[in-house]
Amino acid sequence: MQIPEINYWAVMLATLSSMVVGSIWYTPKVFGNRWAKLAKVDMFAEKTAVQAWMPIIVTVFVSFGTAWVLAGATTIAWHFYGGGYFAGAIVTGVLLWAGFTAARFITHDQFEGRPTSLTVLNIAHELVTVLVMAIIIGVWPPAGTV
Repeated sequence: MQIPEINYWAVMLATLSSMVVGSIWYTPKVFGNRWAKLAKVDMFAEKTAVQAWMPIIVTVFVSFGTAWVLAGATTIAWHFYGGGYFAGAIVTGVLLWAGFTAARFITHDQFEGRPTSLTVLNIAHELVTVLVMAIIIGVWPPAGTV
């Protein structure tokens, strides 16, 4: 079995980009207040240090996993389909987002009775996150692939 080539520097930068996108997206002046209202989250409730940091720590690990999978899937798609590595990263990112992230959000939110506007807000955030990751991975392919 062969492991696809991955630029781990691009993966690390894509992981960091997820944190930046989330920090901007969920800022109260952008979508934070709307999200908190729809998700019924009290952004001003007192939390312990662990409660405050745990979602951030989890997000870093999950974002790394997402960036790593996207980088590997992009390389596999590029080897299979050919063409430009950048275009392959964008198409791969959008297809993975639509087939896994958006589809799962929609399914779970329907069963949980969440508002459609919350689902749209969250899947739009995920699309922007994946697109930024795909741009980073696409412009910085692994050595020897392009």
